[in-house]
Amino acid sequence: MPKERTPREYANKRDLMREQLAHQAAKLMAEDGITDHAFAKRKAARQLGAADTQHLPSNNEVDDALHSYRALYQRDSHPGILYQLREEALTAMHMLAEFHPYLTGSVLSGTAGEQSDINLMLFSDDAKAVLLFLLKHNIEFEDGEWRVRVGGHEETVPSYTLTSESGTQTHIIVLPENARHSGSRHPETHADIAAVEGLLT
Repeated sequence: MPKERTPREYANKRDLMREQLAHQAAKLMAEDGITDHAFAKRKAARQLGAADTQHLPSNNEVDDALHSYRALYQRDSHPGILYQLREEALTAMHMLAEFHPYLTGSVLSGTAGEQSDINLMLFSDDAKAVLLFLLKHNIEFEDGEWRVRVGGHEETVPSYTLTSESGTQTHIIVLPENARHSGSRHPETHADIAAVEGLLT
């Protein structure tokens, strides 16, 4: 009669599965240019024969695995790609400096690859100010809306997508001024112009 697993053994097996899924998802993101964490995790689960698992890794776990993967297998090519993306981000931030831009996402964290997008947060109480700025400077963009949590409740804010000559997309969301002073920005997840300049030196 087979011995029943203890709760600890179940937990160990579950943690091992999460780790395997994180590394497989990271490999897919690094090699196939997938930028959507949820899609990468689902594909990894299918590839590992665990399509119905309830124990998917968190985005942070995948990002940790992605850092490791790039350091191990892409250590020659990845730093140059990341540097170029951060340079593009900084150029956009200087252009939009009056809106106090912050860089967020994979280009800041260092997990970005060739297919990655740049993500910026801008701040203005005038919802149309960024739109008028883009129009005034003849900058091509696609506009949309984004749902975010501001001050503990959900709001719909304007979003704009710019595409550079290299094909890189920069996604911009515009938050109200009070969100800039809310204390929810941390150096490891939100970088202003000076911080991004520091990354490039």
